[in-house]
Parts: sequence; structure tokens; C-alpha cells
Amino acid sequence: MRRCYWVGDNEIMRSYHDKEWGVPLHDDIKLFEFLILEGAQAGLTWQIILNKRENYRRAFHNFNPGKIAKYGEQDIKRLLNNSGIIRNRLKIESTIINAKKFLEIKQDFGTFEKYIWQFVNYKQIKNKFKSLKEVPSSTKESDAMSDELKKRGFKFVGSTICYAFMQAVGMVNDHLIGCFRYKKV
Repeated sequence: MRRCYWVGDNEIMRSYHDKEWGVPLHDDIKLFEFLILEGAQAGLTWQIILNKRENYRRAFHNFNPGKIAKYGEQDIKRLLNNSGIIRNRLKIESTIINAKKFLEIKQDFGTFEKYIWQFVNYKQIKNKFKSLKEVPSSTKESDAMSDELKKRGFKFVGSTICYAFMQAVGMVNDHLIGCFRYKKV
């Protein structure tokens, strides 16, 4: 069974690739989770984030934006002392800010899903890459998403982060055409 080359032999990465990566997501809470985790990954590897994912879920009330939006200094201190997550004050504070902005979008659009999928005209972009070097780190769609999210006050949403988010939540299918998951997603 052939997989995308980035997976390696780590079981968590393999499971993530085989079951989640690139599968179109339309659930608001899961979309929020991936937006936060992609921002947390900035400067790190995705494997580090996946290894800490369950800790993030516990630390951030299962990515409940309503609860996170109400976090104060006490919560920030609690999170800075939590060795199970990335203890970066800017990333923790951005999660709180992003939760507030996420709730604003839900109020304006009804769902975050409706808002975020507009950047790909509400359907998955199916790329046909043969090698990892063909896969871009950003696209015009991720540029537009990043610009719009930044205008709305989101943090840690640069174009590269947005593109990784788009890949993770299936807005684009960047499984290599030789990967067994390419046709399935």
C-alpha cells in the first residue's frame, strides 16, 4: 500500500494520513480544531502537534469556542503551565482571539463551514501531484483566506498555515496520485 511520502513510519502520522487528512470536513468544531492546531504547528512539525492533540483537546475544552472565548489570564497561566501542549503565550492568546472571531463568523454566516468553504467555491480542489516537490506551500485560495481571516482579526493564519489547514480539512486533495487515499478522498 503506497502512501504520501511525508507520512514516514510513525503510527500516529500513518493513522492521521489514512483516516483524516484530506477528507472534506464540514463540522464547525472540527474545523475550529484544525485551524487552532495548524496555528500551533507554526515553526514545528505536524507530528509534534499530533502527539499533543489529545492534550490540546483536554486543555481547550474539546475546542469549544464558546468556552475558549471566555478564557482570561487565569486560563492563560494554566495553559502556560501545561506541558502537554505548546507553551507559547502568543499561540495560546491567539487561540482565545480566534475563538472570539470564530463565533463572530458563525453569527454573520450561520456556520463557520459556510464561511470557510467559500474560498474553494464550496467544493474540493482535486490536485494531481505525482511528487511532494510539486505540492505548493500556498495558493491564491490560501492567500485570499489568509487575507480575509487577518482582516477579521484572526492570528496565526498566514497563507502557508491556511494552505495546510485546507489540505487537512479536505478543501484540497493533495494526496499524491500514487497514494492509495487519492481516489478515496
